[in-house]
Amino acid sequence: MKAVIAVAGMGTRFFPISKTINKCMLPVLDQPVVAYAVADCLAAGADKIAIVTGTGETGRQVRHYFTEDTDLRDFFTARGQEDKYAPVAHLHAQADFTFIEQPRDGRYGTALPVMLAGDFIDGDDFLLLAGDDLLLRPDGGHDLADLTAARTTVGTPGAIAAATVPGHAAHRYGILTPRPTSSGHQVLSSIDEKPADYTRPTAYINISRTLLSGDAVPYFDKLQPSPATGEFQATDAIAAYARDHEILIHPVTGEYHDCGNTTGWLAANTAAARGNGITLP
Repeated sequence: MKAVIAVAGMGTRFFPISKTINKCMLPVLDQPVVAYAVADCLAAGADKIAIVTGTGETGRQVRHYFTEDTDLRDFFTARGQEDKYAPVAHLHAQADFTFIEQPRDGRYGTALPVMLAGDFIDGDDFLLLAGDDLLLRPDGGHDLADLTAARTTVGTPGAIAAATVPGHAAHRYGILTPRPTSSGHQVLSSIDEKPADYTRPTAYINISRTLLSGDAVPYFDKLQPSPATGEFQATDAIAAYARDHEILIHPVTGEYHDCGNTTGWLAANTAAARGNGITLP
């Protein structure tokens, strides 16, 4: 199992701080957001993880966090303060990390990480997720691990995580439209971006966590930019793959937080603090 984590976005909703600090490196309590994504991948069985970063300083920060800093380790060791370095001492050894830099070549969109990571994926199953959101569960479980297990049990080539929201909020999200199968599970029929006329009481929304077979990569490679946005959209490739293969829709139990905006990031910190018995001022 491999994983591709996308963190190359510009973070415009956090400007000006995101000019220098990658939004995925903003803290939720004492860890950056992306560390939660890595933990989810590890729990799901991924031991090879590619992190697709932007260019320049924001990409350097992510690489530095997940690589050994011998100078910093020696600094604390020389002062008898190994406990200070202990929380980060094994970050680099959690998995076999690969860092891929997404160039600023005029292309943009959520599909680019897979398009750039084709050689890394090399035909294997892979998880694809954004590094700027997270699912918090008070039981300590990992929805990505549950998704992987469910996909194995059902035997579909892919699976996609779905959070559930009230129908009146559906217009704010990409909606996963399911269709039933003869075996009783739901698979992906289509992905509808921010429908204005949604009438059902609840909706499954796309939260950018998908497990795919390696044969999905050509669907990304064949993409053309969206006529509406000019972006290469992962949802277009996933929807095309779903027309030819079954992708299990897996409802998550964790509390979803989009940390790509200030409201979601603040809510995630509040929820994480509550889960750890911390009262914020």
